[in-house]
Amino acid sequence: MNKLKSAGWFIIMMVFVLLVTSCSSVTSSGSMITSSSSDLSPELQEASTYVATTVEPSESKNKTFGIIYPMTYPTYEMITTDAAQAAGKHNVTLAVNAPDEANTEQQIRIVENMIKQHVDGIAISPVDSTALTPVINKAVAAGIPVVTFESDAPSSDRTAYVGADNYRTGRQFAITTAKLLHHEGMILVESGLEEMHGLQQRLNGFVDYIRSDTDIEILEVNYNQGNENQAVSDIESMIKAHPHFNAVVGLDFVSVSASALVWKAKGLNRHLIAFGDSSISEKGLLNGQLSAAISQNERVWGTKIVETLLRASDRLPVEDFRDTGITEINQDMVAHE
Repeated sequence: MNKLKSAGWFIIMMVFVLLVTSCSSVTSSGSMITSSSSDLSPELQEASTYVATTVEPSESKNKTFGIIYPMTYPTYEMITTDAAQAAGKHNVTLAVNAPDEANTEQQIRIVENMIKQHVDGIAISPVDSTALTPVINKAVAAGIPVVTFESDAPSSDRTAYVGADNYRTGRQFAITTAKLLHHEGMILVESGLEEMHGLQQRLNGFVDYIRSDTDIEILEVNYNQGNENQAVSDIESMIKAHPHFNAVVGLDFVSVSASALVWKAKGLNRHLIAFGDSSISEKGLLNGQLSAAISQNERVWGTKIVETLLRASDRLPVEDFRDTGITEINQDMVAHE
C-alpha cells in the first residue's frame, strides 16, 4: 500500500513539473511586448503616439528613441510611419514630438525632457543647428546617441547625419530648372526656415549653379519660416510683382503644398519645381501642377534613423553620413508606379 501511495505521489509530481515546463516554454517563445507609454513622463506620454506593441523575440532590452521634427507637417507623419514599422521589429518605443510651428526654444526643451527621461537615442531635424548644438552635446555627454536628419548640426557631437547632401540637392534643383527652361528665363524661389542649416546649403547650391552655368535670372527669394499660410502669401506676392516669371522653385516641404494651392486657384501654366517625395507632390505631378520634384528619398528616412540609433545605442560603429541620395521625380515616373 505504501508503495502504491509513493507511486501515486511520484506521478502527480511529474505531471506538475510538465505543466510548469509547458507554461514556461509558451512564455519564452511568444511575442514580446514593449514598455507602454504610461512608463514615460507626461511630456513623452503626450508625444508617444507611435508605439510598437508586438515585436519579434530579441535578447536586447526594450528601448525608447525620441524623434523631434522642426514642426508638425504631413510629410513628417510619413517618416514617422516608416520609423514605426522599423521600430516594431526591434523592441523600440518611439517618442515623437514637434513644435506646432517651427521653434528653436521648444526643440531645446523637448531634448532636455528626453535627456531627463534617459531615452536610448534621439533623432532631430534641428531648426537652428547653432542654437541646438549645446543641448545635442549635453545629450551625447549623458550617453545618449543623437542622430540629425534632414538638416545637420555639423559643429555638434552628434553621432551621425541621415539624409542627403543639401548643397548637391540645391544643384540638382538648378539642373532640373535649367533643363525645363532651356537655361534661360526668370524664376521665383520660395524656401522654408531662414536659419535652418540644410535649407541654407540647399539655397546656396541652387544659386551657385544658376549664376555660374545658366542665363536664368532669380527675381526674388522668400522664406516662409515653416508656415504654409506665409508660403501662400509669399508666392502670390511674388507672382503679382513679377507677372512674367517662367517658374517657381520651392526648396522645402511646405512650399510644395502652398504652391499647389496657388496653381490651382490661379490656373497657372508655368513650371513649378518642388521638394520631396510625398502624396502632395505625387498628386501635383499627376494633375500637371508640378513639372518635377526633387527628393532626398524621405520615405526611407524613418528606417535609416531607427537602424542608426539601434547600432549607436548598442555602442556599435555607425557611418557619420547615412546618405539617402537624391532623386528627380517627373510625371512619367509617378504615372507608371
